[in-house]
Amino acid sequence: MADSPATDTLKLTVLGSGTSVGVPSIACDCDVCQSADPRDNRLRPSVWVQYRGHSIVVDTTPDFRQQALRHKIGRIDAILYTHSHADHILGLDDIRPFNFRQRGPIPIYGSEETLDNIRRTFHYIFKGGPTESSIPKIETRTLTGEPFDLGGLACRPVLVHHGKGRAFGFRFGPLAYLTDHSEIPPESLALLDNLDVLFLDALRHKPHPTHSTVDQSLAIVAQTAARRAYFTHISHDLRHERTEELLPPHVRLAYDGLEIEVNLPNAHAPVIS
Repeated sequence: MADSPATDTLKLTVLGSGTSVGVPSIACDCDVCQSADPRDNRLRPSVWVQYRGHSIVVDTTPDFRQQALRHKIGRIDAILYTHSHADHILGLDDIRPFNFRQRGPIPIYGSEETLDNIRRTFHYIFKGGPTESSIPKIETRTLTGEPFDLGGLACRPVLVHHGKGRAFGFRFGPLAYLTDHSEIPPESLALLDNLDVLFLDALRHKPHPTHSTVDQSLAIVAQTAARRAYFTHISHDLRHERTEELLPPHVRLAYDGLEIEVNLPNAHAPVIS
């Protein structure tokens, strides 16, 4: 791959900004689920990251096929998993068309616990031997929490608490994407300095045992001094327009289809520490 210029661009597309059941929620007639504002229609949480000719997806939700078609994703070079809850992994089988087109396996990254749960959930992928139908072709790569190279870009896993469990967020240069967190420990907050853009979980206003609230995430934005912040993993408790009226100008709600671009540092800069 040719040397990149001193600065180039990373583009993040929000594939889904909703909670585990999506918005609208089945059989719900609340004002958000009945809203005509397209920003209140939220698929399960995932993002697509593009840079330097690379195409990376964070989480494959149960809505992944719809998301990939909607945004015309033509290639996937890697999948990063935040954790193994159903709303983040159940679309894995839908990567098969990418295997066909790319003629090879796709690396998936996750913690040891996440990969073990994926092996149990999708046992047919890993059992080996001949099959009568196609199965996803993947290569598992274990995240330890240490930074790693992802197609010439330093990617920094950021450990967060998700209730009693753990999940990873990811930092790509001046942008970080964190979802499904109830607490960000101090050592992880220290990794979120000097950010142009920070994505955070903000499920609703009312406290939740495994997710951050709007006020809690506003406090994190203040602690990190991120220049821009977007809240995601949003429930039907938050109507987009009404909620944004109460937020500071540099903090917005994410929505499906939102596109964010940031400038990246030199391709040969050291890995984030």
